[in-house]
Formats: sequence, C-alpha cells, structure tokens
Amino acid sequence: MTGEKKLQTLLASMHPVLREGEYVYVLWPHGKPLVAGIEAAVREAEGLTVVLPRAEADSLGMRYDFVAAWITLQIHSALEAVGLTAAVGSALTDGHISCNVLAGFHHDHLLVPVSDSARALEILAGLAAESAEMPPPDLVLRDETAADRDAILVLIAEAFAVSPATGTRVEGEPVEVEVLRQLFECEEYLSRFSVVAELEGEIVGHVISTRGWADGLELLGLGPMGVTPRLQRHGIGSALMNETVARANAAGERGIALLGSTEYYPRFGFVASTSLGIEPPEKAWGERFQLLPLAVWPGGVHGTFRYAGPLAGM
Repeated sequence: MTGEKKLQTLLASMHPVLREGEYVYVLWPHGKPLVAGIEAAVREAEGLTVVLPRAEADSLGMRYDFVAAWITLQIHSALEAVGLTAAVGSALTDGHISCNVLAGFHHDHLLVPVSDSARALEILAGLAAESAEMPPPDLVLRDETAADRDAILVLIAEAFAVSPATGTRVEGEPVEVEVLRQLFECEEYLSRFSVVAELEGEIVGHVISTRGWADGLELLGLGPMGVTPRLQRHGIGSALMNETVARANAAGERGIALLGSTEYYPRFGFVASTSLGIEPPEKAWGERFQLLPLAVWPGGVHGTFRYAGPLAGM
C-alpha cells in the first residue's frame, strides 16, 4: 500500500488515537539483553535509547525523567511526505505542548507529556477539521464543457451511491444522475453556473445551478452537487459552493435555493426559505429547503419556488 504524500490530505484525514498506558525514554545499559516490552529504539554514538511502557521500566529498575502518552496518527503517511511533522509540531507548540515524534512505516507516532494528552488530542482533532475545510492548493475551478459530461455523470453516480437522505446504498443508478443528464439539456441550463473542480487533471467535483423562480422573481436552484467519495470532507464542496456564490453575485443574481442539510449549508449563509417568504415546492421539505439572499436580494417576495423542468417533478 502506497503512503499518502499530500500534506493537506494527511492533515484532513489523520485520526489521532491514544494508545493505552504511559511510556518512558530509557538509556539502555550497554551489553544488557533487550526485553520484549521495548516499543522503539534509536542507536546513537552515546548509546541505545529505548521507549517502553512505564510499568516495564519500573519493574526493571530503569531510570527515566519524561513520562509520555503515546498518540498514533491513523493515516498511512509516506516516509517521503513533506510537512506533516512540522504542521503537527507547530499546532502542539502553539498549545504549549512538547512533542517527540516517532515515524513508523505506516504511521507517525507522537509522545507528549501524559498530563497534556487530552488537550493534545483536542488540538490534533481541530487541526484535522480545519484542514478538511480547506480546498487543496492546486484545485482548479472552471466552467463545465460538453466533453466533461461523461466523467461528471460517473462522479455523481459514485457520490450518490449512498443516499444522503437514508444513509443506505442505492440500488442501480442514483436518481441524481438522470436529473443532471436532463439539466444539461434543458432550457434553464446556465453554462456559467455549471462548475467543475479539477485536481491534477481529474474531475473531482461538480455543482450545477439552473434557473428557478418564485413569484415571478428569477432565482437559482442549486443541485445536484457531488464530490468524488475519496476526497469528500477535503474542502472541495466548500470551494464549489463559494465559487457558485461569487459567480452569482457577480452576475447580479438575487438568490440561490437548494434542498439540503440544515447543518452544512447555513455556514454559507443559507436560511430556511420560509423565513424570507418563499415556500418550498414540497411542504414536507420543511427547513431543509433553504435560500441564500444575495447582494441584490429585493425583499418582500412571496410565493412558492419553482425548479427547472427536470427538477420540477421531484
């Protein structure tokens, strides 16, 4: 299995796990046979340093000064990966936590003061979450072209293979694939609002917004949006959303409507559509049908939102 080299992927995907017990560094006596409990060893000109459980060191009568908690970063990092140690060390330094790093073939391991273990886990989890919200630095956002469509439809099939509504695997082709296929061909298709996310020449995300209406007011209806499963929670969806909002504001659009998570979309400014006087196409959608008022939102609008043709019957 090849280790991951990209720093942001490493940070976003790392899962810090606290190993049970307390661990110490010991200078091993010259000529003394090694024991089974040793977890790591480093030979230097001055002698052999070993890491072993504190209880084992006590039973052997070994001297030590530093008592550590052992945290494993559960992400397979390549030995030639650049920046992981520096990023983790910097985050812990900002939290005034000392850290000793051991690199294994599959994982990186951190030994921190045992009294700081809980706070170290909290800092590392925060670093992972923050990295997951940041799109890869080499991500390209561009207009979709007709040549992209086969790849986009494959991506959407993979992204919606598990239903976001039920959490269960979909039998056959997800309905979102046929909806998108029809949106590409419908009169309400707007080329500048069909945006592709590309990483190293591979299409890894797509979002589309088509013309919609409420009380005669032209709005955008967003969706479907999909990100290739292996890169979900890596900031690509956020990048697509932010790009859509920026393009919509630049084009003088009034607002964007969508059906989606009430935990995810409010971070972009979406609110329940009814709070702005717009009823969802289906009453049962309730607060999951949301609206983002843009810079030129007129206010005083009332009515029921109407999607583009292929979505109107959903």
